[in-house]
Amino acid sequence: MSITVNIYYAGAQGSAQKFAEEMTASGVVAAIRAEEGNLRYEYFFPMEDPETVLLIDSWRDQAAIDAHHASPMMAKITELRNKYDLHMRVERYVSDQADTSGDDRFIRK
Repeated sequence: MSITVNIYYAGAQGSAQKFAEEMTASGVVAAIRAEEGNLRYEYFFPMEDPETVLLIDSWRDQAAIDAHHASPMMAKITELRNKYDLHMRVERYVSDQADTSGDDRFIRK
């Protein structure tokens, strides 16, 4: 099982993209990716909403998320989120163990 959290950061005048850029340039993203249990930490930019950035953040389990939330990175994330005056919408997904082999015919690799 893994847990994926989609975080939509929304701001004004390009602030969400500037936030993602500073998170990356400052080394915070690399540090988070190196944390035990992190499976994915990637930013995406929705085509139809230039003032929003989507973070796809996946972890091995809840214990890994809890350790991340207790890490020094959270203070830096909060500082930058406040700096850019961002608001968030969060979606959380838990992976299942379903047989997805029937989907393969729709996926071009």
